[in-house]
Amino acid sequence: MIRGFSSLLLALFLAVALVAAAQQQEPSSNPPASAAPDDAVANPARPTVSTPATLTPVGYFQFETGVLAAWNSPGLSSQESLSEVIKFSVSRWLELLAVAEPFAHSHASDGPTNASGDVVLGVQGIVHHGEGANPTIAMSYFGRVYVGDAPGLDIDSFRNSAILLVSADVKGFHYDTNYLFNEVVNGAVRRAEFGQTLSVSHSLYKKLGISGEIWHFTQPFLRSNTVGNLWALNYNMRKNLVLDGGFNRGLTSTSTRWEAFAGFTYLLPHKVSLH
Repeated sequence: MIRGFSSLLLALFLAVALVAAAQQQEPSSNPPASAAPDDAVANPARPTVSTPATLTPVGYFQFETGVLAAWNSPGLSSQESLSEVIKFSVSRWLELLAVAEPFAHSHASDGPTNASGDVVLGVQGIVHHGEGANPTIAMSYFGRVYVGDAPGLDIDSFRNSAILLVSADVKGFHYDTNYLFNEVVNGAVRRAEFGQTLSVSHSLYKKLGISGEIWHFTQPFLRSNTVGNLWALNYNMRKNLVLDGGFNRGLTSTSTRWEAFAGFTYLLPHKVSLH
């Protein structure tokens, strides 16, 4: 049943993308309406592990692209990879997501390898719209639709994932906290993996901001836990373009020791009509 739901997510996401592409190719009788209004602002989830409970602007495609370099992970001496997340909110209550790792170059004891990672599709729904210190609460589900060959870092590749997300603003600080419940598979063996994240961000100066995060995941097949401390800077170049960069420090013996990353979030400046 769950595999069928993952296939349904894939079909739904592709259908929306095809309709959006067709509509953007058609000439518009009202050009100003296709331009992003002043309130169409990117809502980045990267580069933190935490994902915001709030959704992207309705009717706009958002792309989150990044590169990652990691050193001293269990089974790997290093890895460089590319990641891509595509989001599209169909309403103020519902968002579709696609997550992929198109390429990863890994160094292990048996030599270097090039491979791609998993592709997962997801849906995120708002349970409660909050404002200010009143938190926004959401839930999401992700299902794997393609199994990649690239080795994972810190946590195992999951088959299914359910997440509780909470976000709010308190006295000039913004926080995102997630509670993750994953089904991970090793051969014919299935295990439950649990995770918790807390990210806090604050504006430093005009368009510059800083984020700090602590995160934890169980590692059922290693019978251990992975914990990390992440720090990142973001620069809001435009309302629909945010640049980011930072590092993560693993805090346990089964955590990746160091990770450095950089990327950007881009909200396409053309709204897709859903009517």
